[in-house]
Amino acid sequence: QVQLVESGGGLVQAGASLRVSCAASGRTFSSYTMGWFRQAAGKEREFVGGIKWSDGSTYYANSMKGRFTISRDNAKNTMYLEMNNLKPEDTGVYYCAAGLSAIVTATPRLYAYWGQGTQVTVSS
Repeated sequence: QVQLVESGGGLVQAGASLRVSCAASGRTFSSYTMGWFRQAAGKEREFVGGIKWSDGSTYYANSMKGRFTISRDNAKNTMYLEMNNLKPEDTGVYYCAAGLSAIVTATPRLYAYWGQGTQVTVSS
């Protein structure tokens, strides 16, 4: 059974940086694509970006390029989302997801496994 556990969220001030993690277990993830999504209160879930576990290639939503960086540590089976110059509009619950799509996709239904999310709050 695949398990994804996010951690590292918290309350930060605007302009700060934060790194959230997604620890994956239960499978060998070399054939998986992993994604980060976020959801603000009252809004739909939004794709942030993702990574192909096999080669580490990344893909970002256009609005996320430049401030967000996704990486993974094979030895730890952990994916990271580094967020810089955070803004109040980045506030939300950040989820990681895993799926068997051949490419990183922004479509939530193509990810079979989801973590419980970690709250990121950015104060102005």
